[in-house]
Amino acid sequence: MSIRERLSGNEAAATAMKQINPDVVAAFPITPSTEIPQYFSTFVANGNVDTEFVAVESEHSAMSACIGAEAAGARAMTATSANGLSLMWEMIYIASSLRLPIVLSLVNRAVSGPLNIHCDHSDAMGVRDSGWIMLFSENNQEAYDNLLMAHRIAENENVLLPLMVCQDGFITSHSIENIELEEDDKVKKFVGEYHPNHYLLNDKEPMAIGPLDLQAYLFEHKAQQANAMKAAKDVILQVSKDFESWTGRHYGLFEEYMLDDCDFAIVCMNSTAGTAKAVVNDLRAKGIKAGLLKIRVYRPFPAEEVAEALSNLKAVAVLDRADSLNGMGGALFEDVVSSMYVAGKQVPIVNYVYGIGGRDTTCNDIESVYNDLSEIAQSGKVDNPYRYLGLRKGDM
Repeated sequence: MSIRERLSGNEAAATAMKQINPDVVAAFPITPSTEIPQYFSTFVANGNVDTEFVAVESEHSAMSACIGAEAAGARAMTATSANGLSLMWEMIYIASSLRLPIVLSLVNRAVSGPLNIHCDHSDAMGVRDSGWIMLFSENNQEAYDNLLMAHRIAENENVLLPLMVCQDGFITSHSIENIELEEDDKVKKFVGEYHPNHYLLNDKEPMAIGPLDLQAYLFEHKAQQANAMKAAKDVILQVSKDFESWTGRHYGLFEEYMLDDCDFAIVCMNSTAGTAKAVVNDLRAKGIKAGLLKIRVYRPFPAEEVAEALSNLKAVAVLDRADSLNGMGGALFEDVVSSMYVAGKQVPIVNYVYGIGGRDTTCNDIESVYNDLSEIAQSGKVDNPYRYLGLRKGDM
């Protein structure tokens, strides 16, 4: 039976880690993810887990320690944000290339500079193509649930890739919400034990980790990573199905909110989906057929499924909480547009970069996007596909 509780997103993440009871957690504090290792270290000190907690001197060392632990055959976890993830950058790629199923709780925050400790998705978008599975979380419940599913996905023999669970800094990480927790013994049964086939401490199979990989092999190894990422999609769906059978909570590659009969829709990720749902409800009450597609699985990107879900709409807006600074929109926009083009689906699409550095995105802001979509749906034209939402006038 689920346990009703009230927790912040960081507490929910730390609680999931406690229930998983990994072999090793290596972490370094950085706002707004600091509370996750802080809470977890308390669990270690109180004897609630038998995890080896490694307090390192930097985030680079945190990921390095996780790599060493995972390569040795241990289940490893960590947490970070923004500049901390940037400092891990070298090791992020090494973790994925070595096919080590590390799980990281990423509390999304703006990457410097200038220095900003509040939410946007520039940290996650900076490593979006580094070979990590990426799950995004609308609220505290989803952050908790995604972490419970993470090891089942990452450690699958057809995947063996690291995985990060994202949630919005301060917006969900520090906000207290009602949440349903699962019982410890049932979590452990669902997650299962980690028994890798190949690991450094197996004296019956001497092996090297991270050797020089030159022209004769690297190409094939990268293709293997790519194939594992593709295979992860089916594994995610199967694990989500098993999770629903256990808890009753349903998760797919994305959530279609009033999308089946809508004329136009927004595509977004993380906490903004909650605001958009409130606006959709209001518009529906007025007879306006608005909808929402909330991306949960960002890597692997569910291109075919997204294209199919959006194919019958008259207009689509993609909201990016990070600007790619490339003159042609944000990363999520590029992924959606590419998916539609490859699938041969022609729908007018417009991009909005929003919420940079924690800028509030209100219901009025979201409603203005739907108003724009209504006009685009009527005309069938997008005059300017690259737009900002909530930017002060005259400050460009």
